[in-house]
Amino acid sequence: MSHILPQPRHFFRFHFLASFVFSIALMRVSAAELSPFGIGACNQTSQELEKWIPQMEDIGLHVMRTCRAGWGGVEPAQGKWDWTELDRQMKYLGDHHFEFGGLLQTSPEWNTKDKPGTLPVNNLAGWSTYVSETVKHCKTRVKYWEVWNEPPNFIGKDQTPADYAKLVISTYDAAKAADPACLVGLAAKSAHVNYLEQVIKAGARDHFDYIVLHPYEVLNGIVDNAGTEAVYLHIVPTVRKMLAAQNPAKVNVPVIFTELGCEAKKGADVQGHALVKAYTMGIAQGVTCIEWFEGMDGDSGPMGLLERNGNPRPSYKAMAEMIRHFGQHPAYLGWVLVDDWDYGFVFQGAKGTVLATWSRGAADHVKFGETVQIVNPLTGTITSADSYELTSAPIFILNVPARLVAQAQQNKARPLPWGGDYANAKSVSVTMGERNIERGLHTMSGAGVAQAVVAYGGSARAGSVPGGNVFIVDPEFLSYTATPIEITAVVRRNEANDNAGFNLSYESTSGLKGGPSWYTVPDNKEWHTVTWKIDDAQFVNFWGFNFSFNSDGDKFNKYYIQSVTVTKRSN
Repeated sequence: MSHILPQPRHFFRFHFLASFVFSIALMRVSAAELSPFGIGACNQTSQELEKWIPQMEDIGLHVMRTCRAGWGGVEPAQGKWDWTELDRQMKYLGDHHFEFGGLLQTSPEWNTKDKPGTLPVNNLAGWSTYVSETVKHCKTRVKYWEVWNEPPNFIGKDQTPADYAKLVISTYDAAKAADPACLVGLAAKSAHVNYLEQVIKAGARDHFDYIVLHPYEVLNGIVDNAGTEAVYLHIVPTVRKMLAAQNPAKVNVPVIFTELGCEAKKGADVQGHALVKAYTMGIAQGVTCIEWFEGMDGDSGPMGLLERNGNPRPSYKAMAEMIRHFGQHPAYLGWVLVDDWDYGFVFQGAKGTVLATWSRGAADHVKFGETVQIVNPLTGTITSADSYELTSAPIFILNVPARLVAQAQQNKARPLPWGGDYANAKSVSVTMGERNIERGLHTMSGAGVAQAVVAYGGSARAGSVPGGNVFIVDPEFLSYTATPIEITAVVRRNEANDNAGFNLSYESTSGLKGGPSWYTVPDNKEWHTVTWKIDDAQFVNFWGFNFSFNSDGDKFNKYYIQSVTVTKRSN
């Protein structure tokens, strides 16, 4: 992976996994009964939970990703079991009306002393015993068991999807023998659907009951106002498309986001806005539960609904207002384009219909056609008006006008449009300018940095513009299906004729992959066209984008991009 690609936000969060293990936010009830509103944490000692669990209970949260159930914690010495801390946490959370599950994770020092942080495939018999004893001990209290955290993160350097598949199979067989009613979760980092596919093909087929993802990077596009709502909304549909192809019997299993969050250092209000959008579009696409990371700031920095001193952030109020107005089990009715442009999602909420809406790009003065009640989710303030200056900050409309509800219901089964309908298009493209002309192909630069460079008498995008060399195809054009494609770029060196070039990196059937070879932009005398023919592209947006042009840091990014096109090949 090129060092200039966006790194998974959660790399820095799991240095503690060698000694700390957490459970997923799932419980003793069926998936259909789970509330989509959940919470998680990085530090889960009983003493830590006591600092913030009551505040979560106060706003109606009852689903959490908790409890230390790791192998090394419950079997510190071979054959010696210690349930003290696990029992203490289960009792505390039960007393506060939280439902919880377990994460099967880590290997004790006595088993992999020389190779910490690896999948314990060296001792599947020992792992199987650990799973059996743990599931048996937690029977009637824990139903959902997630296998490992964010694979292929936190596994051995040379371990493969086949190794994880072995662990999943062993877990499934042992867990079902101990508790036939329990459910086993197949996990992957980010939204890495490619990895899930590889694990299923390597032997995990039919050995799981739900899917676990942590799509931080996809949410980042929403947080940074890059206009990638359609990408986020396609996470669950892409998973189901993969399951239909690789394991049809599991096509409708629950999909759980057991971690998802936003750093408050992006702005406390921005974090609150991100939470509202994450849950709104998560529920809309069919996510069973989202475990927001996290309840209170811990080792991972300012991610909490509460600061480390217990002070609530706007995101805490936003969560409370969502539960208040949406209810524990909102029913998604469909989407609308408010004033034929801005994103809106309609739900049957706690006391009536609720519309969550925000602007699509620049601020927009919208008219609702009648007086409505408008909720600011970060404050809880309710005002009445027939119009509103809509921005990227989401609002709720209560008792939605009937015409908008009707429109939403008509649109429910349709994909949210992203500048047009490209489902049957032969190609998609982006032409750089002051405002990019995006025809089914988009950059990650966002509205804030979408400034063009006037070069050689026309508009172009400098290869050094943040996000301007990172591309996303419309998911309706190409998503999951491994299709032969051709990527064409029109580029030119800068006016100083500095040496410039880049590699193409793209999502493939084997994960993120470097292109065929380094391309050196010849000169600045004219615009140059470079084309790559790719046979193994598999676009799933597991880091929120599909392909990128990667220079060696700032050394070779002295070029301009005029246009990029992606074409489906017939062979």
